[in-house]
Amino acid sequence: MIVTLGLVLAGLQGCAAVPRAYVPNERSGTISVIDTTSDTVIATWPVGGKPRGIAAAPDGRHLFVTEQTSAALLVVDLADGKVEHRIPLAESPEGVSASPDGHWVAAASEVANAILLIDADSHQVVSNIVTQGKNPEHAVFSPDSRWLLVSAEDATQVDLIDVHARRQVGSIEVGRRPRGIAFTPDGHLAYVACELDSTVYAIDLPNRAVVARIAAGEFSNGVTMHPRGHEVYVTSGRGASVSVIDVGRNEVVDTIAVGQRPWNMAISADGRKLYVANGRSNSVSVIDTARRARIADVPVGQLPWGVALR
Repeated sequence: MIVTLGLVLAGLQGCAAVPRAYVPNERSGTISVIDTTSDTVIATWPVGGKPRGIAAAPDGRHLFVTEQTSAALLVVDLADGKVEHRIPLAESPEGVSASPDGHWVAAASEVANAILLIDADSHQVVSNIVTQGKNPEHAVFSPDSRWLLVSAEDATQVDLIDVHARRQVGSIEVGRRPRGIAFTPDGHLAYVACELDSTVYAIDLPNRAVVARIAAGEFSNGVTMHPRGHEVYVTSGRGASVSVIDVGRNEVVDTIAVGQRPWNMAISADGRKLYVANGRSNSVSVIDTARRARIADVPVGQLPWGVALR
C-alpha cells in the first residue's frame, strides 16, 4: 500500500509547501520520498535496476536519475513518481547534476571516461566530452552554469569543462581519488573531497589554483555547501561522520556522527537541515545545521546512493 499511498501524496506536491527529499536506493531499485517536516518516508517509487546519481530540475517538475544496469538517465515525473523518459547513456553512469539555469543535465560515465551533456528540454544527448581523469564520478555545474568541474576515481586532479564550448579546457591538481564537489554560492571557490588522502581541497576557480588543503574525516567523499556559503559539509566513509568546515577559515570546526558509510548529501533551501545517505545503514541521517546535531535517522531502501531535495 505504501506505493499507492505515496503516489497520491506525491501528486499533491504541486500545492504543498513542504519540500521532499528523494533518495535513490541502488540495491532496491527504488526511490524513497521523505517528507522533510516529519522526516518520514511517505512514498517508495519503483524504478528498477540500480539507481545511483540523482538531481532535481530547477523548475521542480522532474528528477534526473542515472541507472547503472541499463546505462540510462531516468527522467522521473515529480507529480506521480513515474519514469517519463529513459535516455541512453554510456556504460556505468554515476553522478548527475542539473545546471542552475535549467538548460542542461550532465552525467558522468565511468567506462566511457566521459561526461554526457543532455538538453533538459529535448532529452537529447548533445555532447560526449572525454575527460583526462579516468573513471569520472561527479560532474557539477558552477552556480552560473558556465563550468563543469569533474572528479574521477582514478585521478589526482579535477577536470574543468567549458559548457558552451563543450570540451575540457583545463585541470587542477588535487589529492588522490577526488569525489564530491561543491561550490560557494558566488562560484569563486570549489571544495573537492579526495578520498584516499582524507583531505578536502579548496580551489580558487577563476585562478584555477588550490588555496587550501583541509584534513577531514577518514575516506572523505560527499560534499555539500550551505546556501549561505559559510559552511561546507563533508562525509567520512570510514568515520561514519560528517565534517563541518568553516569556509572563512578553511578549518574543520565540528564533526557529527551519522550512519555507516555515509556518501552523498543534500541540504534544504533554507539551510536548516542536511540529509545524508548512509549506504551500509540503509538510512538517511538528518542533521540540524544550526545545532550541528543529528536529529533523525530515516530508514530507506538498500544501499542509498545520495539525496536530492525539491
